[in-house]
Amino acid sequence: MTRQSRSLVLLAIIAAALGSSCQTSKSKLTYLPPAKTFETPEQLFYSVGLNQDFIPRGTAGRWKFRPMKPRYITIHSTQNYSHGADAMRHSLALKRGALKGNNSLGYLTWHFTVDDHRTVQHLPTSERGEHADFDGPGNLYSIGIEMCEHEGHNRGVTIDRSARLAATLMHAYDIPLANVVPHYHWPRYQYSTPHKNCPHYLMDDGKPGATWKDYLKRVDFYYDQVKHQRLAGPVFPTRPGNVARLDRDNLPPQG
Repeated sequence: MTRQSRSLVLLAIIAAALGSSCQTSKSKLTYLPPAKTFETPEQLFYSVGLNQDFIPRGTAGRWKFRPMKPRYITIHSTQNYSHGADAMRHSLALKRGALKGNNSLGYLTWHFTVDDHRTVQHLPTSERGEHADFDGPGNLYSIGIEMCEHEGHNRGVTIDRSARLAATLMHAYDIPLANVVPHYHWPRYQYSTPHKNCPHYLMDDGKPGATWKDYLKRVDFYYDQVKHQRLAGPVFPTRPGNVARLDRDNLPPQG
């Protein structure tokens, strides 16, 4: 091989390496629908498609009342690829106590599940869930949002809906964008790999990178549309003339 040939080969290797490096630094969210600008803040709230289907008090993952004042929002993906495993199917599983957990509660619980058609609330935002880091701050102080990923669903629409939900929760609880975090953010020291690759399709090489930053930009875009909307406490406009309380179910407060 001549010196010129060796030089060309070396340049090709360097170019390939640089191309690979640039590719991994780019966001993977090219399949998302365009972020929407709403005519009014209320319309953004309506677009979340909130349905409240609470785990009954005193049963399953609510057998014990554990109050919480939210400071963070934690984003997850279900990693449940079963046919039909949408938000309502997860709600049914939570109400039946089908999702056992190796934690002090004995069950897995979280606050919202999002799919490409709706958002379902399972826990009041004033109650602690079991979705992040056992007895760490992720469970003690964060609202848990799970994104569905079952076969046949539209992942881009689901991600976009979760960004809208996160933005409205930021507004309801005065949570800064820096406190919207992936499950990865909360270490689980009981495991050999403390930081979970979750939500996996918003991570780059198993950790937050360009894709997560892109997601936060979308959350912030929606937050800008609602941040000046005045709300009377943690209420959520669900349709014209109707609001839902996020922090309690239909029974009198506990504690």
